Amino acid sequence: MVNTAYIAACAQKIGFELCGFAAAEPLEGGFLRQWLEEGLGEGMPWLKETADVRLNVQSLLPRAQTVVVLACPYFHPHPPSVVARFARSRDYHKTFKGWLKQLMACLREAYPGMGMRAFVDSGPVLEKVWAAKAGLGFVGKNGCLIHPGKGSWLLLASLLLDEPADSVGQPLKEACGNCRACIEACPTGAILEGRRVDARLCLSFHTIENRGAWPEALRGRSGKWVFGCDSCQEVCPHNRKAKPGHAAFAPRPFALWPLQRFLELGEAEHAQLLGTSLMRAKAEGLRRNAAYALSENPIAQEEKP
Repeated sequence: MVNTAYIAACAQKIGFELCGFAAAEPLEGGFLRQWLEEGLGEGMPWLKETADVRLNVQSLLPRAQTVVVLACPYFHPHPPSVVARFARSRDYHKTFKGWLKQLMACLREAYPGMGMRAFVDSGPVLEKVWAAKAGLGFVGKNGCLIHPGKGSWLLLASLLLDEPADSVGQPLKEACGNCRACIEACPTGAILEGRRVDARLCLSFHTIENRGAWPEALRGRSGKWVFGCDSCQEVCPHNRKAKPGHAAFAPRPFALWPLQRFLELGEAEHAQLLGTSLMRAKAEGLRRNAAYALSENPIAQEEKP
């Protein structure tokens, strides 16, 4: 058995503030399959294609017995921005991959021969589900993982091990209660009852993943966002007392650019975005997003780069 206290100590020394453990058992897939059948994941075909893999981590690591879930807060006090908080710094995928390599090196030394495999968001692992099973928080009405003391400004990674853990976490009680703040704050009505989010209406999906034109009905409802959307998290009561996260996620200067600067994004500005999550949308995507946002913000159109 692996010593969970040792692994958590190593993870925290590297930078992961939270570390939880769960038995790598197949997941009950009713919620995911229903969500897909309802078409709420339209535009992301890879989710349906990898559904079976996501529900059984042993398809990713044969004989996997433990799922280690790692999390780090990324909140930093910052003036209003048109970029979602998670993307205002270096791409967290790059940061976490470096941290995971360090953690795996520690574990190889302590447990020679142990099989392991790491993932950061883009891999076919239901990290929020595993985080909830490991006791790191509960899934809120907006679909975000919410830690009772740290809120939802959390970035997640996971590590599969083919050895059992000496202890596992316990799921926490859901603590949204009757609150509907996130549902009411969503500018496009993407948050549905039953902790479901309709990706077809979600600004995070359209500003980041959608490579084509937005649905016409959404073009007048994008608000200020040019990459991602924090509307539901900004109003969440659990985030009222959020404390600054790791320094690696401190905002960079581009986070204060006005919409107009993204609309007129040139090579010099684009170069300043290298190594950040904004590169996923590409320059043309950022210009498109800014154009949609500016069409409903006439005051913003007067801003200068």
